[in-house]
Formats: sequence, C-alpha cells, structure tokens
Amino acid sequence: MKRATPPNFDQVAFKKALGQFATGVTVITTRAESGQLIGITASSFNSVSLAPPLVLWSLATRSASMPVFQANSHYVVNVLAASQLDLCKRFATVKGDRFEGVSHAAGDSGMPVLDGALAWFECHNRSRYEEGDHVIFVGEVERCGIREDAGEVAPLVFQNGQFHGLKPL
Repeated sequence: MKRATPPNFDQVAFKKALGQFATGVTVITTRAESGQLIGITASSFNSVSLAPPLVLWSLATRSASMPVFQANSHYVVNVLAASQLDLCKRFATVKGDRFEGVSHAAGDSGMPVLDGALAWFECHNRSRYEEGDHVIFVGEVERCGIREDAGEVAPLVFQNGQFHGLKPL
C-alpha cells in the first residue's frame, strides 16, 4: 500500500480548515473508581454502526481525565441542546468539581446522564485506538434516549470557532 505524502500545510491551516465542518457538541460523562464524577466537552462524536449500535469520540492523550476514561467500562455521551451552552463551557473549562450544581441522574450503569440533554447514549467502552495525539473511543450503545421535545429543540453546534443553534431550512 502506498504511504501518505507529507502535509503541505501547517497546524494553523489544518485547524482552520477543520473548523469549517459544523459539529454537534457533547459532554462525555463517567464515574471514577473513587466515585468522583468526571465530564468533558467533546465535539468529536460520530455514529459508527447500527448493528451493533456503535458510536465514537476522541480525547487528547494529554487530557487529565484520560486514565479514567481508558480504565472505565462505561460512559455516557450527552448531546447538548443550544440552550445548554453554559454546560458546554463548564465541562470545557471549569477546574475542580464540574458537576457542582449540575442536575443529572445515574443511568443503568451508574454513569451520569445530564438533565435536559437533547439525547444521550449510555455506552460500554468497547475499544480504544491511539492515533496521533488522541485516543479514539468506540462505545457499544446499551441504552439511549431523547428529550420529549427533541424535535422542537435546536442542538448546540460548533463551527468556525463559534457556537450556533440550528433551525430547519
């Protein structure tokens, strides 16, 4: 098989080009062995397969929460609504207890499902792949759900360095 040629661009150009692709915003949640709740904002979420039901997301290898996500058997992907921008920012930037004052309930696996999430996917941590400076997590979805009013609620979207809500065309 022929190998890739070296890139003809720098990281700034690559990030700018990637930024043109609109992505949904999620908060990935889990529980450490100590019982501490862990959550991070991620826009790298995508579906993989319907049968079996598989999804993926990725996390920087240097992330402080990497050891917990690597070791845990389960996590929850919480898809955020546009009205949840504050949660997005909280789980992306707050140091300390990101769950303080955040309403949530334990899923069947004991992992936190955020109240008001547009959709959620409770996943078994099926496989992980180290690629570049990230680890790709593939989750086998054991349970999922949506908000009752999901069809009337705009999702939170990130594109070109800004957050957006979507409206039907």
